[in-house]
Amino acid sequence: MAVSRLVVLVSGSGTNLQALLDAIDADPGGPEGFGARVVAVGADRDGIAGLERAEKAGIPTFVCPVKAYPTREDWDRALTEATAAHEPDLIVSAGFMKIVGKEFIGRYEGRIVNTHPALLPAFPGAHGVRDALAYGAKVTGCTVHFVDAGVDTGPVIAQGVVEIRDEDDEAALHERIKEVERRLLVDVVGRLARHGYRIEGRKVTIQ
Repeated sequence: MAVSRLVVLVSGSGTNLQALLDAIDADPGGPEGFGARVVAVGADRDGIAGLERAEKAGIPTFVCPVKAYPTREDWDRALTEATAAHEPDLIVSAGFMKIVGKEFIGRYEGRIVNTHPALLPAFPGAHGVRDALAYGAKVTGCTVHFVDAGVDTGPVIAQGVVEIRDEDDEAALHERIKEVERRLLVDVVGRLARHGYRIEGRKVTIQ
């Protein structure tokens, strides 16, 4: 079985990246058993813990800050080329806080995996946890989905449910969601890599 090449994109602490690295290392078969290995980590800014985690693991890194380019389209093109240099089979957006553009999606649509801290299509956008609390929802959770040209509108791969407690504030709820999110992301990426998948309309089937 071929081992899938993962490029992981980060913007902050890199806890989802670390969860992937730990799962690959812990698999008795290593990358071959898990089905994938991280070949590079990209970021939109320097000096973040996610890059430090990659460097500690001996993984190549690249940084494409938006402000370093004249236009957002130039940034998107640079990110696309920097990613392409590592020949990824799958791209994992692991807390990457920038919306990629037309060129990136055009090159990689159907191969970009993202997480969102709500049960899509409910509560899309940057404040999914806050919005679920404000709405008075009784359950929320996280969604692992493929990225398309919309905001949190791509085909859903898997979801995990988290109960909302009466005493929850945004920080407490988000922390419990993150715990489920890390486990779900690791499971999904491994299964996509090991078994392959197909996308038919909005339906994702892992083979």
